[in-house]
Amino acid sequence: MTAAAPRICIVGATGAVGTTLLTLLEERDLAIAELELFASARSAGRELRFRGAAYEVRDLEHADFSRTDIAFFSAGTAISRLWARKAAAQGALVIDNTNAFRSDAEVPLVVPQVNGDLLAQRPASGIIANPNCSTIPIARLLAPLDRAFRVEKLIVSTYQAASGAGLSGQADLREDARGVLAGEARAHAGRFPVPLAFNVVPSIDVLLDSGFTLEEQKMVQESRKILRRADLRVSATAVRVPVLNGHAAAVYLESERPLDAARMRALLGDAPELRVYDDGGAGEDGYPTPRFLDNRDFVHVGRIRVHPEQDNAAWLWVCSDNLRVGAALNALQIATAAIARDIC
Repeated sequence: MTAAAPRICIVGATGAVGTTLLTLLEERDLAIAELELFASARSAGRELRFRGAAYEVRDLEHADFSRTDIAFFSAGTAISRLWARKAAAQGALVIDNTNAFRSDAEVPLVVPQVNGDLLAQRPASGIIANPNCSTIPIARLLAPLDRAFRVEKLIVSTYQAASGAGLSGQADLREDARGVLAGEARAHAGRFPVPLAFNVVPSIDVLLDSGFTLEEQKMVQESRKILRRADLRVSATAVRVPVLNGHAAAVYLESERPLDAARMRALLGDAPELRVYDDGGAGEDGYPTPRFLDNRDFVHVGRIRVHPEQDNAAWLWVCSDNLRVGAALNALQIATAAIARDIC
């Protein structure tokens, strides 16, 4: 790495997370010595603009990771399983935004605001896993509450946007909505198991033998790993909703110690990059919604209330931009910490 200016590559540069990462790199003005963009063969040859210059997207088959300090992988689990260890073996620090390594004991699963101490040294694997887009905001709101009250049980119902299925998911929602409004008989499902427009779909990712989906299993396993709480009881229902971008979740928790709503608000209000709504009324100031987030780089929490008949139980509502907070921004914050600690 040259004078704290890393050589960076993005694998999956033309996808929803890859393009969001490019936007964030430009917004944050991170010093970069070199930038390489990779994607599948069908996207090779495209040009993407970055800081006033055009960068050609290249086929991943032509990648030489020995010239890379930090490699962001956002091209899907299969690509990461095929290429990430090769990149790490050639010397790159891999920040992987897929499900490929999140359960691997040798790979840290990092949310910098929660367990950033794991970035004190370079992992032996050379890979750092980025958690799932729905897990990151939950872990960030849960961490201060767990320290204060010792959370014992967590039940999460997610309301996940079409962008969680990528750019094609957003396109499918738009096309299906257009068809419905035009009165067309044929519905357009695309990436989704059933058409999403004007609908709610209680199934994300593959269905497991347990009856839960893989998306729901990610919430369970990742929350425990990030919080270092193997004993935490977690259950989830993951639902796709007809929103273009921005995930939301209803969170129910039970704790070892009695909860207090005012103290919960204070603890969350002191957490980094987290906005707490005052629950003082309806509308944009009373609670967060995915469409109207005043800072898309924050986790937004509202509807904080303690159960009136059970003082160790509470409900919360959380929203965040899944492409930024839930993916690209977390990856960039990992990279920024890695640069500061000279582990890349």
